[in-house]
Amino acid sequence: MNLKPFTDSPFQIHISFHVLIAKLEEQAASKSGTRAAMAQEILDEIAPYPELREGITDTDQLIKHAGIIKRLTADIFPEVLSPNEIKAITVPFQDVLFNQTQRLQKILAEAGSAFDITIRDFTEHQLYVSTCCLILNEFYGTNFNFSKPWFYDIPDAKGIMKHYRILYNADFMDLMPGPEAPTLTPEDIELLRDNYNDLDLWKKYFPACSWILKGFAIINLFDATLENAVSSLKGTLLGASYGSKVKENILEVFRSIYKIPDMEIGFTSFDDNESKFTTAAFNPQLKSYLLPKDTEEECFDTLCVRSLVKLVQEQTYFAISDVEGFLRSDPGNIMARRFLEQGVKSAILAPVVKNEHLLGIIELVSNQVGVLNSINANQLEIVMPYITDTIDRQFSYIQNQIRAIIQNEYTTIHPSVYWKFRKEAVKFITNRRGSEDYILKEVTFEEVYPLYGQIDIKGSSETRNHSVQLDLHDQLSALIPLIEKLQSSADDGDIQQHVQNLQEMVMDVQTLLRADTEQQIQNYLELYIHPLLKEARGLTASYRADIDQYFSQADKQGDFHQHRRKYETTVALINEKMALLLDRAQIDAQAAYPHYYERFKTDGIEHNLYIGQSIAPAKKFDITNLYNLRLWQLQMLCEMELEHYYLKNTLPYPLDVTSLILAFSLPMSIRFRMDEKRFDVDGSYNARFEIVKKRIDKAFIKGTTERLTAIGKITIVYSNHDEEVEYLRYIGFLQSKNMLESDIEMLTVEDLQGVSGLKAIRAKIRYNTSLPVRKFFSYTELLQESTVIAF
Repeated sequence: MNLKPFTDSPFQIHISFHVLIAKLEEQAASKSGTRAAMAQEILDEIAPYPELREGITDTDQLIKHAGIIKRLTADIFPEVLSPNEIKAITVPFQDVLFNQTQRLQKILAEAGSAFDITIRDFTEHQLYVSTCCLILNEFYGTNFNFSKPWFYDIPDAKGIMKHYRILYNADFMDLMPGPEAPTLTPEDIELLRDNYNDLDLWKKYFPACSWILKGFAIINLFDATLENAVSSLKGTLLGASYGSKVKENILEVFRSIYKIPDMEIGFTSFDDNESKFTTAAFNPQLKSYLLPKDTEEECFDTLCVRSLVKLVQEQTYFAISDVEGFLRSDPGNIMARRFLEQGVKSAILAPVVKNEHLLGIIELVSNQVGVLNSINANQLEIVMPYITDTIDRQFSYIQNQIRAIIQNEYTTIHPSVYWKFRKEAVKFITNRRGSEDYILKEVTFEEVYPLYGQIDIKGSSETRNHSVQLDLHDQLSALIPLIEKLQSSADDGDIQQHVQNLQEMVMDVQTLLRADTEQQIQNYLELYIHPLLKEARGLTASYRADIDQYFSQADKQGDFHQHRRKYETTVALINEKMALLLDRAQIDAQAAYPHYYERFKTDGIEHNLYIGQSIAPAKKFDITNLYNLRLWQLQMLCEMELEHYYLKNTLPYPLDVTSLILAFSLPMSIRFRMDEKRFDVDGSYNARFEIVKKRIDKAFIKGTTERLTAIGKITIVYSNHDEEVEYLRYIGFLQSKNMLESDIEMLTVEDLQGVSGLKAIRAKIRYNTSLPVRKFFSYTELLQESTVIAF
């Protein structure tokens, strides 16, 4: 018997059998037949207990009268059905169960004494309002529909959670107002109707114990575990987001369906492009029992022929009820051996198929023989559609992430212009659905102002050539003694010629390195010297250690590449540092006004910026936005120069950098080149800007042999007086902020092919400061600064 004190509610609960007793009295009054005699006999037995008619309010009394209640309710609780029916006497919405059938007693006993039976997801608030709605529907003629499926979740002896649907029979109950029950007006009912969540309001109109509920209800339970599991699975999977606990949710449902507490679940993805199985990319914690170690494998190497035909070709289930027996019948079966190594004794493999496309394989496994088999494999049919949809969504999410990564890492579709690409894509999709011919239009932005800047690694080519010379010299110098030993032992004329060739190569690498010197030497070594060493290594053990050491040092990670590695590391460190600074600073710049931004890593960092109304049509553009971005760009190069100044002494090669800005004040159009997947200037006149960009960094000061760019200075190239005045204002402002020295050089640029008349300003960077706290001054601050130098 499961009895609890009654929960707070509008009811005074009197558990009474008055309706049932009245029916017995009617039968006894007929005084004819055996039923009348039996009815009278029961009435005589209960006569000493008037509380059975008047109502019991104490659960202790129910325990006291358990025997006589069982006798009184024998007709509605027939003994012959007690082993099968799940039934008891109760009060609606109360967790009070007595006069339980044998089957219900057994279910509760298996759950254990610590189990506390409660209606699933049924709060005190819901209970109170639901009982109030009963009163409103019964006495005020409302039709408030508050019904929903109610369940008890009860574990069985194995710990598997079973789900029982609750049905109430209230034929033996009467509802009546108590002396304290308020009378409600239509306005009161409307107020309650619109305020379900206001529990205090409901308690105002339905005070606790203000109504009397007299009688009893019969509760009937039926095992809805399978249906509930499917419903729960459906709800769980439909709401599952990427990275959510999909495995745990599915596994709990499968254990309920199959009644196997130790069941585990796995998943293996299928890549039909390469006919390979892979682990689940959308959930790395979702184990693959088919691939316990590898991340991918040819499907022919993973599955046996029988399972491959079933799962991949026929796309149907494949069950193994006895993995050990399966392996005995096919000793070379890799799949069965892997299962046994993981403790799997029986398994069901089910293909996940969407639109005739195999996404992967669901793996149900158990450490018990026979519990998973070809018969219960068919139970998967009711849940596979939901699992398939969920996994398909997970795959789609991953694909979207892949596309996002590709776009971010491999293309130049910057977020500032993404809206226009999206708009064009929507047009394409919309028109395609309407069966109209629609060709994707080129994406262009008109009337935008370009900004170009670079920070170049000074002397990178010379340093690389020098590192190659050092490495080749070390390699050849170590190689010559080895070949001379071979010559002395073999007295071979060809070997003597090789020694002479190698000596000449040592002389070559000590002089000016030609463009093809490195390649020619490596080709010679690969074609003639290395085969000779490998042959000698196999013939005599006396040279083996020296030859092995040589090949170890000749490896990309060996000593004969150490100077090149130092150079490459130096360039990579400078590029990564500069790119990181630039990308971070873009956050502030984009916040000021959205603009297109791209950067490139070469021997240094180049960046292009385009700003204009067409890129951000939702924001008003004026020329001060351009000035603000130009001032930001100049500050950014100052900061990058300063960062490199402090980074330089930590580099394998302490290389210097030079900085350059190209000013261009005329608006232009840019067009996305579909073939190259990048933006380019549109129009022949605008091409002048691109020509200057490509040639300016190697240009000289007119009439000299001095490069335009210089270490420790920022060079600004421009073409007209307005640009000169503008940048001198910026320089003066940054001088006042201690970012630039007072030294300024006004220069003329040598005539370039197709371009003449360019001028330049060189401003010296102030290094005698610590690394700055990143603070970019705006053009507005420049205008407000009273100490700006007037030019």
